[in-house]
Formats: sequence, C-alpha cells, structure tokens
Amino acid sequence: MLKYIQNRFAMSEQGARDFMKGVLWTTLQNFSFMLPVMLVYLFLQHFLSPYLNGHEAATISIWWYIVFSLLAVGIICIVAHFQYNNTYVNVYNESAVRRISLAEKLRKLPLSFFGEKNLSDLTSTIMQDATDLEHTFSHAVPQLVGSFITLLLAMVGLGFMDWQLAIAVFWVVPVAVAALFITKRIQTKEHQTSYLQKRAVTEKIQEGIRQIQEIKSYGQEDVYLQELSVEQEKFEKGQVKGELLIGVIINAVHALIKLGIPTLILLGTTLLISGKVDFLTFLFFLILSSVIFNPLLNALEHGAVLFFLDVRINRMKEIMDLPVQTGTIDYDMNDYTIRFDHVGFSYKDGEGKVLQDVSFKACQGEVTALIGPSGGGKSTAAKLAARFWDVNNGVITLGSKDITTIDPEALLENYSIVFQDVVLFNGSVMDNIRIGKKDASDGEVLCAAHAAQCDDFVYKLPDGYRTIIGENGSTLSGGERQRISIARALLKDAPIVLLDEATASVDAENETKIQTAISELVKNRTVLIIAHRMRTIANADKIVVLENGRVTATGSPSELIKQNSLFTRMLRMQSSDVYYSTISTSSTSKTSVV
Repeated sequence: MLKYIQNRFAMSEQGARDFMKGVLWTTLQNFSFMLPVMLVYLFLQHFLSPYLNGHEAATISIWWYIVFSLLAVGIICIVAHFQYNNTYVNVYNESAVRRISLAEKLRKLPLSFFGEKNLSDLTSTIMQDATDLEHTFSHAVPQLVGSFITLLLAMVGLGFMDWQLAIAVFWVVPVAVAALFITKRIQTKEHQTSYLQKRAVTEKIQEGIRQIQEIKSYGQEDVYLQELSVEQEKFEKGQVKGELLIGVIINAVHALIKLGIPTLILLGTTLLISGKVDFLTFLFFLILSSVIFNPLLNALEHGAVLFFLDVRINRMKEIMDLPVQTGTIDYDMNDYTIRFDHVGFSYKDGEGKVLQDVSFKACQGEVTALIGPSGGGKSTAAKLAARFWDVNNGVITLGSKDITTIDPEALLENYSIVFQDVVLFNGSVMDNIRIGKKDASDGEVLCAAHAAQCDDFVYKLPDGYRTIIGENGSTLSGGERQRISIARALLKDAPIVLLDEATASVDAENETKIQTAISELVKNRTVLIIAHRMRTIANADKIVVLENGRVTATGSPSELIKQNSLFTRMLRMQSSDVYYSTISTSSTSKTSVV
C-alpha cells in the first residue's frame, strides 16, 4: 500500500506515511462529527420512549447529557487538532520536500533537457503544479478518501440496523461516483485546454518582457498588444466555458447525492406505516442522513482539481523519472589534458550531427583555440568537454579518464568557465565574484577582482564591491560584467579554463582590459578558447579549425598560415598586412593569448 501511494501520487516515503495518517484522522473526524447526532438520538429515545412504548423511561439527569455534550465537543476538538496536523501541516512539509526534490533533480539533469523542454511549462511544473498539488492534498484528497471510508463503514453499520433504510440512503453514492467518472474525460480535457491557454498567455507576456527593446525600436507596441489581447481573450473564454461546464457537473452530483434524503423519507414513511420499522430508528436515519454526506460534499467542492490531479502528477513524475548523468566522485587526476576521440554529437535524436568524427587534443599547460565559421560546432565542443551534454559517439577523456565515468559536479570542480553571455545575480559585486569559491575570504575576492581589472569601475560604484548590481548585472556594461565573470574564474583557480567568445561583444578599450585579465587567468593551465577575433587566439599553442562539425585543420598559428587554411583567410580578413606578417613570423608565446 505504501509503495502504491508513493508511485500513484509522486510522494516521498514519509509523505505516503503522512497521507495514510491524514486519511485515518479524517475518517475519525468524520465519525466524531456524528457524536452530536448520536447524543440527540439517545436524548430523544430516552424522553420519547414513554410515549412511544407506553412505559416509564429510566431516570437520567439532564446534567449527564450536558457532560456527554462537553465530552463530545472535547473529542471533536482533539481529533480536529490531529487531523489538521496530519493533513495540512504534513502536506505542506511534503510540498517543501517535493519542490526541493524537483530542484535537486533539475540540478542533476543534462543541459539537453533544458534545450528540449518548454521553459514556461517547466516553470509551471515547479511553481503552479506543486502549489496545486499542495492545495489538493491538503483540502481534497485525504477528505475524499476519508469520506468514502466513512460512508462504507456507516453503510455496513446501518445495514445491520435496517438494510432497507440503508439502501434508501446510500444508493446515491455509487450512482454519483459513476457520474463523476463518466464525465472525467470531459473535465480533464477542459483542464488541459485551460492550462495550455494560460501557458500561451504567460509565454506571450514573457516574450514581451524579453523583447521590449526590439518591440519599441520597431514600433510594434500595437501589434504586440493586439496579439496579447487575442491570447487573453481565448483564455478568458476558455475559463468561463470550463468553469460553467465543471460547475454544472459538480452541482449535478451534489443534487444527486442529496436525493438520498427524499428516497429515505418515502421508503421510511412506507415502512413506518406498515409497522416494519419503528419511529426512533426512522428518526435516527433521518438525522444521520442530514450530516453523513457533508464530508463528501465538501471534498467534491474541489472536484474540479481532483480530476486534473493525474495531469499534474504525471508532469511531475515525468521530470522525476528522467535519467541523470552519473559517475564517480572519487578519482585521482594527475594530468589535465583533454582529448576528443572520434566524437559525434547531435542535440536531438533524428537531427543532423553538430559534431562528426571530431578528434583533437588540448594539452595541459597549453592554449588550444577552436576557430571556424558560426555553426561549426566550436561552442558545442567546449561544452561537451565540461560534460554539459554526453556525446553520442566516441569518447572525451580528461587525463586518461572517460569524463562520462565522473560525476558532472565533481568534474566541473576542475573547470573555470567564462561564457560570452555572462549571468550575474541580483547581489553585490563581491557576492557575484565569490560564486567562484564560496568559502573565499574578502581578501581573496578582492585579489581576484584586481587581477581581472575590476577595480577601475567597481570603486566608482556607490558602495564599491558591496554595491548591489541588479538582476543579471543590469547596472553594468557588457565589458564590466565580463570582467566580473573572469574574476570568478580566477578566484576558482581551476586547472582547466574554457573561454567562449569572452571578448566578442565589447569595445576595443574593454577588450584590451579583458585580454589582460585573461592573460592572468590562463597561465600554466589547460586552456580551450573559442573566438572569432584573430587577435584573441593569434598566440595560441595550437589551433583547431572546425567547419560543419568536422576538424579540417590542426596546428600552431604559423603552421596553419603555411597551409593556407581557413585560419589564414580569417586572419587576412581581420588583420593588416603588417599584423599578418608579424603573426606569420613570430614565435609562439605560452604565457598569454593576447
């Protein structure tokens, strides 16, 4: 039972245990609510029996009924306390575990998942689905299961008391359940449609926020607002239609359940007239039928979300069941040379390969540059080297170890990475640099920042290194953000450095400062650098030319110039004759990529 609940509702083991406790205490609470009914029945039986049976009632003080009433109230309060803790409180705890588990799962998934997954759908799963599941499991599911258990036990007990009256009361339950399941497909379809329409509105709003600069630049405000209005109108109409349809179904089920009372009155009156049932028994059934269905009706108030429960759980389970990248965390690394051995890779199954039969070596202590036209596979190769994705064919080794045998997080401890698109957090400059080494002292952070040429702009900020820089460093220029990224890499002090177009989007002045910072970063490390600007990689130890996903040339800059390769053509397009002549005759410098 425990395993079934875990799998059925995508819960942790403790969550499944808490769910069973919640159902138990909900059932006990339902029965505790019947104590006043029992008390009223006993009271009426005691005081009406002389008139109905013709004999004196036993002498019982009214104070006993007062004591019993207070005792019933106490029992109800105690049971309600445990019911609340075992449903609401435990469900909120399980919801926290669910969110953390999702975050942990996402942290371990390869980047290929995020490339294929709709980010709006992913955000909805993490935020909206988790919230809706929290609400459903705290307000509806334990109550619904507990209500059915209560009804089943009450049906059995009342059946022994009078089976005919019991059938008159409870015949509506299987009919109502059948009606709900018959309309389940309709309700699920409406929920799915509503979800997709809501996601379309969300995506349109996100698109407007991301592209606000382009929308304003080209005067597309009216066009965008018109498109957003169309999506919102679809969503609103869908909401009205869905709420109306589901409201009609739920209210019809409510009305159907309440038919048990008139059928009880009709049958009970007939049996009472014929003398087949006594008045007090009939009265007890009448009083009990007025409250017995209340827990079920309250649970069905959330019936709309109950039938969409499977959709949300399945989306949650889909993420949790995805395979993750695994590997050992215990390994010895004496050599940090990166080798690509006949590597093939495509981002999606069935698509053309981005890399085909790629083989090259980036030696420890050397600068290896990847060049080539856009779309040639340079960035892909660099990210494969850090195991952001796993290769489809061939093998990538670090030292002598296949990187797919090493845990991704353990592997990345060896890498400092500077991307073209820098991501900064809404914190201080110092906190953003400290991401490179969480336990670094302020002195270490400042030393790395100085080496990355950050001092000249940071000390102009209001609070220096304590200045909050806004979301993704919105208060900084592109070159300043890039230098903070380099400071992170310097602080990490990893033996391998990956540089992906680190100077592609900056002006000449910032490029010079960034190049100076990079020169500090790459000393005595295994460096894999990607750049279109020949100035960035002219003094590299080795250049690997990638065209259409294949290695077309490998060698030092001077060797490739002699081969009249793509490197030569790119160098001629970007350099003056003097600069070209200098590069072709200069010796290789191993301490700087500038």
